Amino acid sequence: MKLRFAQAADADAISALVIDLLPFLTISGDASGADNFLATIRPEAIARNLADANFRYQLAERDGALVGVVALRGNSHLYNLYVARQCHGQGLGRLLWEAGRDDALARGNPGSFTLNSSIYGLPMYERLGFQSEGPVMEKDGLRYQPMRLSLGSSQ
Repeated sequence: MKLRFAQAADADAISALVIDLLPFLTISGDASGADNFLATIRPEAIARNLADANFRYQLAERDGALVGVVALRGNSHLYNLYVARQCHGQGLGRLLWEAGRDDALARGNPGSFTLNSSIYGLPMYERLGFQSEGPVMEKDGLRYQPMRLSLGSSQ
């Protein structure tokens, strides 16, 4: 497994990875009703994020193929954490989270993180120490749970 920071040329592969995971992310299990979300995962949107200093993307590759991505926005919001289907349940989500977390801490984050978890990802984030914050939300074809982690209380 190789971890590295993403580059502009990675936008297409990141987009394809996330699109393959739509059944785990959207209420309908496909793209219907999720146009606003889809706009954020198109290659051109990801390329804009990669060029924006407010975002930090790291990739996991196995045998040269992209198998996971983590991105933080504003050095505190877990914006993306996606793992290829064939790698679910193998600890890659934790590895990616730890890479993103450690980078954010090294860049001055005081230990406070937020995210909007898909319902599918909720058990993993709870194992990582995130706690639900408020009710489950539905917006733009997605159902998600706002969550928060303060490293002073768990890690």
